[in-house]
Amino acid sequence: MAAPADPRRLCRLVQDGRLCTLREELQAAGHAGCAGPAGDTLLHCAARHGRRDVLAYLVEAWDLDIEAANRDYKRPLHEAASMGHRNCVRYLLGRGAAVDCLKKADWTPLMMACTRRNLEVIRDLVEHGANPLLKNKDGWNSFHIASREGDPLILQYLLAVCPSAWRTESKIRRTPLHTAAMHGCLEAVEVLLQRCQYEPDCRDRCGLTPFMDAVQCGHTDVARLLLKKHKACVSAEDSLGAQAIHRAAVTGQDEAIRFLVSELGVDVDARAGSTRLTALHFAAKEGHVSTVQTLLSLGADINSKDERNRSAYSALNVSSVRTRRRRRSRPGLRTGRTPDSAVTRRPDRRVLLPLLDR
Repeated sequence: MAAPADPRRLCRLVQDGRLCTLREELQAAGHAGCAGPAGDTLLHCAARHGRRDVLAYLVEAWDLDIEAANRDYKRPLHEAASMGHRNCVRYLLGRGAAVDCLKKADWTPLMMACTRRNLEVIRDLVEHGANPLLKNKDGWNSFHIASREGDPLILQYLLAVCPSAWRTESKIRRTPLHTAAMHGCLEAVEVLLQRCQYEPDCRDRCGLTPFMDAVQCGHTDVARLLLKKHKACVSAEDSLGAQAIHRAAVTGQDEAIRFLVSELGVDVDARAGSTRLTALHFAAKEGHVSTVQTLLSLGADINSKDERNRSAYSALNVSSVRTRRRRRSRPGLRTGRTPDSAVTRRPDRRVLLPLLDR
């Protein structure tokens, strides 16, 4: 009776492309059907690592199922597409692999390919019937995913083969323009503004606009483009009444704050809706030292009070108390003084000093 093959060793042989040794061991074992820890077959491993010769051998000599799914419901075509291995993608498609098969979370091979900047693989899948309009569980189609990666050639190709691909929103109403702006994909944003008809200041479920996304992530070049080509509104508010300057303060984007105040004339003491919080309140609450200093240098009013009559100094104290309570509530934390508790006993002095020195 043949000794059982070690799945891990076989996967290593496939990964390294050692076809001759693999052939000998499979012949000695008498089968090639062993699965790895995640349910991967040897076909998954070959496709993932771009071993087209091993892939062909396993399919043709051992008749392995090209539609076999692992525990994440990935097929070998998902693996090859996600890693950009065109030779494996073409082989599997040539053998009749289902082009729009779904893995966990409803991702197709085309969606996986769009996470890589590999136009050739995307073109092969589309030419074999892949549908760019299919959506995953989050409501993203392939064009939306490509917008996150930001390759303008891929976006232009997808628009050429499927002109309506841009008319899509995720389940939280985010558009490809939101996504490209958030990730700072300047060339992609240029393509989207030229080729698509997104409404100025289109909002997601939280009320965020692409301009706000660009600013809060520090992409001032994208923000400038949206202002110039899309007539974005600088003072647009999200669902909680916060403007771009408030969101930039939360994320500590000092350059973006200077851009808003110095170049665009945004009020450094603008209030966020009914809370009447200023950017200085937000920055102090988050403990962003340099952002507090930046706002003060731009003329932020240290005495500004929110609707509860709290100053930025008060916001910092509240944040510190909450942090201290969270630390004390952790199971197993001793009540005695430790270096950790000493640090959280009072607000960060680096933030307090700029406030106290004014």
